Amino acid sequence: MPFPMTSRRWLWLFLLVLGGAFLWQLGSWGPLESSEARYSEIGREMLTGQDWLHPRLLGIQHFHKPPLTYWLTAAGLGLFGENTVGVRLLPVLAVLLQVGLMYGLGLLLFRQDRARALAAAVIYGTLPVVLISALNVTTDAYLATLELAAAYGILRYYHGGGARWLYLFWLGLGLAFLTKGPVGFVLPLMVVIGFYVKQGQVKRPFTVHHALGFALFVGVGLSWYLYLMAENPAFLRYFLFEHTVERFANAATFNRSKPWWFYLVLAPATSLPWAVALVVRAVRTPWNTVPQQWRNVLIFWVLVPLLFFSLSKSKLLLYVLPVFPGVVLLTVYYLGRCTEAALHRWYVGIVAFYGFLLGALCFLPILTTVVQLGFEVKPLTAIWPAAGIITLVLTLTLWNQVRIAPRLLVATTLFTVFLLLAAKPILQQNELAFNGSRPLAQFLRDKQLTNRQVLVYDQLLPSLAFELGQLPVFLNDGNHNLNRETQFEAGTSWQRYLLYLQDPQQEPALGALLLQHPVLLVKGELKPERQWMRRYFTQQEKLGKWTVLW
Repeated sequence: MPFPMTSRRWLWLFLLVLGGAFLWQLGSWGPLESSEARYSEIGREMLTGQDWLHPRLLGIQHFHKPPLTYWLTAAGLGLFGENTVGVRLLPVLAVLLQVGLMYGLGLLLFRQDRARALAAAVIYGTLPVVLISALNVTTDAYLATLELAAAYGILRYYHGGGARWLYLFWLGLGLAFLTKGPVGFVLPLMVVIGFYVKQGQVKRPFTVHHALGFALFVGVGLSWYLYLMAENPAFLRYFLFEHTVERFANAATFNRSKPWWFYLVLAPATSLPWAVALVVRAVRTPWNTVPQQWRNVLIFWVLVPLLFFSLSKSKLLLYVLPVFPGVVLLTVYYLGRCTEAALHRWYVGIVAFYGFLLGALCFLPILTTVVQLGFEVKPLTAIWPAAGIITLVLTLTLWNQVRIAPRLLVATTLFTVFLLLAAKPILQQNELAFNGSRPLAQFLRDKQLTNRQVLVYDQLLPSLAFELGQLPVFLNDGNHNLNRETQFEAGTSWQRYLLYLQDPQQEPALGALLLQHPVLLVKGELKPERQWMRRYFTQQEKLGKWTVLW
């Protein structure tokens, strides 16, 4: 090795390589429905309208989440252009910052052991769930970054750091609250509890910095909420009940109902192969030989948050992103107890797993022609996974490195890089199949139809608005996803962009639109009672599941 594993240069090299893999062709596919497209379009409308306090989605105020993610999305669009790179670049940088914070947490928990801290950073940065969060614009990547910053701040303060780390804790909490509300407390709170439970830690005395830090949290975290509640008292019930209690307790509120075991399956599956190593080593290690610190990490950083999120009726994969720092730290701890011989067996198994996945990607173009998978992969796409296999074999065969840990970390990094390089062409080739709208927007441009009013039948499609840079008119014909919250609208201007076809009073507006020679986008088929609309169009073309009529 050119320099020892204890050198920070390995961390910077890993960040450079991972960042390059993220940035390569980052804008080669457009925002995908539903979450990424929604955040992208809200950011675009915020930047266009210059209203930073009242987020709008397709012309209607949208308060489902606090505004920090929208602000950052709008900032990215303003700095890097109104395109997909502008949307995705800041989440990628947020994930790279998470990797750096994981290194810092590793130093604290492993008592300045830089080799193990580096292992924690590399494993975290290559987890499938973390890769997904970096390339899927939602609140979760930002929330995980802020929770990690708060956790690192309070642990650094507890380990003898100065008051500035206490302020980082409170600032991180405030910004997390401004990102996703009370759920931003989960990881930092568990870190504080885990630091004290049964460890006999001496509590640091209360100082004026605690009071000032709490004031900082209130000023940052509650500012937007208090402003809106002062503007309209109805927001108090809206935030506390509809978007806190109802989201947690009522599965039907946001149509995200999943079984109670959802995270128990998805969390390990999206942290392979490390989840297997953690579970096996934890089962084989006697509990009474595990130091209290690591027992607390398992209980409070992983199991309690996993139970909390499992009890919630509203579930999405990235909601449990805060449990993975604990998963990674525990994995490094348990594997660090292995002998070199045992670690070598894990190394062989993990590298074989990487080779199998890259090999499967090589055969994916053939498989999609034989089995109906719902998407297609061009033959040249197999070049990247094939190159990954060759690089892995050559590196690990020719590299004269005796110790297992460096070989394992390098193999993991190489696999992740080639996985990212292979995945992006697949996403680009199947945008329509994966619920993107860039091919639809490009078709309208090619046919010179962008000067016409675009109508979208019974689908919510913010990705199309983002790609076109203008708002279509959405025709709601019973799709509950198009039922928008308009109770905070002061006027009726929003009705220009949303028509309820089942309301007889909307028929004149629909007729007026059809007489303007619009473009109509239909996913699937028009309902039988709406087939009469076809007579207003003379041409049509199929694009995937969509029919474009003009």
